[in-house]
Amino acid sequence: MKEMANKPLRWGVIGLGRIAEKFTQDLSKTSGSILGGVASRDADRAAAFAAQHQLANCFGSYQALIDSDAIDAVYIATPHCFHFTWVKQCLLAGKPVLCEKPLTVNTVECKQLIELAWQRQVFLMEALWTRYLPIYDQVMQWLASDEIGSIEGIQADIGFECDKDPQGRHFNNQLAGGALLDLGVYPIAVSQYLLGQDPISFGANATIGDTDVDEMIEVELNYPGGVVSKFFATFLTETNNELLIIGSKGRIRIHSLFFAADTATLYNDDGESTVSKPLRAGGFEYEIDEAARCIEAGYLESPAMKHADSLANMELMDSIRAEINLKYRFED
Repeated sequence: MKEMANKPLRWGVIGLGRIAEKFTQDLSKTSGSILGGVASRDADRAAAFAAQHQLANCFGSYQALIDSDAIDAVYIATPHCFHFTWVKQCLLAGKPVLCEKPLTVNTVECKQLIELAWQRQVFLMEALWTRYLPIYDQVMQWLASDEIGSIEGIQADIGFECDKDPQGRHFNNQLAGGALLDLGVYPIAVSQYLLGQDPISFGANATIGDTDVDEMIEVELNYPGGVVSKFFATFLTETNNELLIIGSKGRIRIHSLFFAADTATLYNDDGESTVSKPLRAGGFEYEIDEAARCIEAGYLESPAMKHADSLANMELMDSIRAEINLKYRFED
């Protein structure tokens, strides 16, 4: 897509819920991307969303947006269970795609999409926005300069009280609901990122509710060298939503909300130092910039969030789901 170097990248958005609204707002704070069109299975909803954002292009079907010459790249914000289908359709149409986390609901789907992206030579990226936030650059700098010594442990909690609507995406088995895929993906991805390797063993306990999804889950990941990462995720109550990195000679606290943070504090023998990296918008702008940069450069994946990273996270979540006996009915 070298020919687009001097033109804005026109994004199409599929699935017009809360996340799509956030993406659209943050898109306006990027330098090389614009909103090109939106799609919903409800044509009236697509028209209302487009009117709200003074947008000419709206589509009453996802496929119509994917096939449109007015769209250069597609952002997918549907419920988890629909990610595979619509990422696949984008890749088959040759449209670069940025898909909300988790990329798919299981490893089989994830592998198929990655293989298809390489076969068709089309860019594919999981929209795990935490990876691109400026405060995490600061955290990585502290770790690289040995400010807390070697990492010995990671602790995180992530939780919000959600309406227990059996038809809503959080508690609906048919929509691949549950705390692990929606919330637990964050501490898993951060642990994998910080430690740069996969755990050698793990333990998990969960509360499976009446709708057959994990409403609450606690996981311990055991890494080489005795490093332990523990996290707690829940839809039943609000937690502190912080992450702590414990080192041999200090610690780092990533403030709430750690997955959307702009502030972190370093504690070591030199004292306490808090750094803030204010966001330009709501936080999605950084992953959008990265995707646009990669698409313009002709990359098939982001160097900062490689396909192998998405696959490793998915494989781990599959193993955790097997441990807590959680299966989505549509997987049969």
